[in-house]
Amino acid sequence: MNKQLTKAEEQFMQVLWELEEASVQNVIDQLPKPKPAYNTVSTIIRILETKNFVGHKVKGRGYIYFPLVKKTDYSNESLNKLVDGYFGGSFKSMVSFFVNKNDVDLKELETILEAINNKNEEK
Repeated sequence: MNKQLTKAEEQFMQVLWELEEASVQNVIDQLPKPKPAYNTVSTIIRILETKNFVGHKVKGRGYIYFPLVKKTDYSNESLNKLVDGYFGGSFKSMVSFFVNKNDVDLKELETILEAINNKNEEK
């Protein structure tokens, strides 16, 4: 994949991941107010197509768009870039940063540790 999305592109991808397929109008309907113009959404979705994040099929006189990239794949790549770029590739440093700067409570830490333990048991 190796492509980053702009904030607007990512917002539209979030809608497409949620809906699985949608027309431009369907995407607009899911966005918060103030709603962007139809042409703006259409243009950004076409950009997402050129980046190979979105595909389309013809329906009537319009198109139905669908994600070509899974949300989990994009999230994983984005998280890895974040860890590499800001925390020297150390997941431990990233977790430590969030614990110290974001007032993570004990319950959240226990949930994280439980998830890690479950993942390790699966291996």
